Amino acid sequence: MIKLNKEINKEILADFRKNLNQDATNNVLKNSVAQVGIFKTAQNIEANRLNPTFNIEVPTGRVSNQKRSGRCWLFSALTNLRTEFAIKYKMKDFELSQNYLSFWDRLEKANYFYQNIIETANLPVDDRKVNLLFTYPNGDGGQWQYAADLINKYGVVPTYAMPETSVSENTSEFNSVLKKMMRKNGIELRQLVNEGSANIDQQIEEMLSEVYKLCVYSFGQPPVEFELSLRNDDDKLIEETSITPKDFLNKYFNMKLSDYVNVMNSPQKSKKYNQVYTIETDGNVVGGTTEKYLNLPIKRLEELSIEQLKSNDTVWFGNDVLNQSQRTKGLLYGNLYQVDKLFGMDMKLDKGDALDYRQSEVSHAMVLTGVNLVDPKPNRWKVENSWGEANGDKGYFTADNAWFEDNIYEVVINKKFLTDEELIAFGQEPVVLPAWDAMA
Repeated sequence: MIKLNKEINKEILADFRKNLNQDATNNVLKNSVAQVGIFKTAQNIEANRLNPTFNIEVPTGRVSNQKRSGRCWLFSALTNLRTEFAIKYKMKDFELSQNYLSFWDRLEKANYFYQNIIETANLPVDDRKVNLLFTYPNGDGGQWQYAADLINKYGVVPTYAMPETSVSENTSEFNSVLKKMMRKNGIELRQLVNEGSANIDQQIEEMLSEVYKLCVYSFGQPPVEFELSLRNDDDKLIEETSITPKDFLNKYFNMKLSDYVNVMNSPQKSKKYNQVYTIETDGNVVGGTTEKYLNLPIKRLEELSIEQLKSNDTVWFGNDVLNQSQRTKGLLYGNLYQVDKLFGMDMKLDKGDALDYRQSEVSHAMVLTGVNLVDPKPNRWKVENSWGEANGDKGYFTADNAWFEDNIYEVVINKKFLTDEELIAFGQEPVVLPAWDAMA
């Protein structure tokens, strides 16, 4: 075992002060950083020249706003779906209810957690998987397949059929209460399993009933059926006296979610290209589709995204939005904050190491709605975010291609754009990654 014996002493501190004072520039930088902050001092003004015009663009409408919730994955998936509806029925600013699917997501996640607790009940409480389950028993976050499973099971409704509530727009209190409830329930289930109880299924139903009640109090009661009444941009009325959410999905939407697959770029040494992966315990619906990720080089993700946009279809993508981004201006620029030059030190990690050592993570989901091609390579992308119209260009962001390559980790692509070899690779049995993997 290595002994920690290197201390910071007076001599070392004296050298630090001497080295700092030898360069007069340091005093100027000290004043600037202290007064305006690191990022403003280091910001590359060239990013302001990003042109928000694109020669390939899917017609879209007003952006949505997830507000103080972590439902970006769900908002982005519904953006894909509603864009198709908006084009087909000439309804530019049509929006689907995110709250409706949020309700079912939280209930399904509770059941998913309880089933995982039963399966791991014989493992010690300090087991890494058990620890992770109790750390994140239920939350806002999710993936493309989470949304696809919810949509396929419960259908969709327009926003007016189940509007947002104070709790759905700010989920912090709900999350706090629900997690406490579920941890207590999880402990009880572990005890019942280890005691050999025969009433576990009944106990889970009672627990889920309490979760359902909390969801109704917080998000409202999901409609079993609703009146369809929508007026499009040509003043034509679309109406039905009564329709179920599933019938609304099947009758008015052509997009088959099962046709879309998740293509990731994870250039870690531990992962291979043309290999399919899945994450252990990752999911929200018991009996749902296993989320599979086909790992391909980043240039291939660019090509696939361009082909899908050319076909007038938007692209759901997972990314590290907090890296090299400026929220209010809607800038996503690969060299936005030149902190290395500001402090005179190299802090750059390659993409694989950034994942392995937790400098980067898949923290957000957005939608690609356009791209600009020059001979014929992409130089910038149009991004629809779910942070409201106050950010960017009425909610739309512009990303340069360097940001795409450094910070995009997954895109959801229609299988028709994959090569035969890629389809064969995707059809393979996936390698199962642990729940704490960097791509989880």
